[in-house]
Amino acid sequence: MKAAKWYGKKDIRIEEIATPPAPRPGEVQIKVAWCGICGSDLHEYLAGPIFIPTEPHPLTGAKAPLVLGHEFSGEVVAVGDGVQTVKVGDYVAPDACQHCGVCVTCREGRYNVCEKLAFTGLMADGAFAEYVNVPAELCYVLPKGFDLEAASLIEPLATGFKAVRLADSLLGQTVVVLGAGTIGLGTIMCAKAAGASTVISVETAAARKELAKECGADIILDPKECDIVAEVKKLTNGSGADVSFECVGHKDTAPLAVDVIRNHGKAVVVGIFEEPSSFNFFSLSGTDKIVIGTLAYTIDDFQGVANLLASGQLQASPLITGKIKLDDIVEKGFEELVNNKATNIKIIVSPN
Repeated sequence: MKAAKWYGKKDIRIEEIATPPAPRPGEVQIKVAWCGICGSDLHEYLAGPIFIPTEPHPLTGAKAPLVLGHEFSGEVVAVGDGVQTVKVGDYVAPDACQHCGVCVTCREGRYNVCEKLAFTGLMADGAFAEYVNVPAELCYVLPKGFDLEAASLIEPLATGFKAVRLADSLLGQTVVVLGAGTIGLGTIMCAKAAGASTVISVETAAARKELAKECGADIILDPKECDIVAEVKKLTNGSGADVSFECVGHKDTAPLAVDVIRNHGKAVVVGIFEEPSSFNFFSLSGTDKIVIGTLAYTIDDFQGVANLLASGQLQASPLITGKIKLDDIVEKGFEELVNNKATNIKIIVSPN
């Protein structure tokens, strides 16, 4: 079969590789319909290895080179022994968090931060391929007739959904979302669905500002045009926002997420960072501000996203800015995102 394999920084190759073997007990094999290029994939392309292991991963045994891709949808074509929750012919959107099931966080149901966490497509072969094998327990079975293009966005949208869930009630609250990429836009939609009265989007790119409005942002602020902290305080009677979501993963936006919230407000850090930030912890101890870190999601978040997509409170179509074939993934996918980042949100890839 054809697949896109990561070998190193700026080195992704389209190759003919063996189709995965019959699924092992507890696994399923999926014929991939669509797979999105994630920001983490782009990080690996530009600066990797970040998550990709260069020695065998303790859970999967995988190491570079490996097949990328974890935001995907497809059809189950084979099931391993003992699989009862998924059957051949089911259309699924799999969770990417392969986990051990026995560490303390797994036992608490927080398998997204398993001590041996292995993301499909980063620490195990992924879905930029015609077929992929994954643990059956990670498969969210789609309702009949669910659009497979939209289904490939359930995974990234679940990241924003979980971030909003961790912030607790947003009813009537003022929220700041830093960044209007896929995760930021999904977070905006989820925050509005959760009852936020005012959502302030912080973004510099003109095209993304428009998308932020389309996704429900009430106010757009550009840090090139104003002092973000001063403007947010002006909009909140001098106090600051109730909650902020950092969806950029930049050393400057992380401290900003704390600065824009009121005393005892919450900052939820969602972004993936390539370098550390400088931070004054007195801005927390002197204000009772709360910082929450969040990684990925659990399968319950997939259910929530699917429900919101079905009800129309989340929209996948505005986020899809490109549809390409696997052969074109480097030039029309990764390079397009690098060179035209401001005008692209989600490029999805068909291996067929």
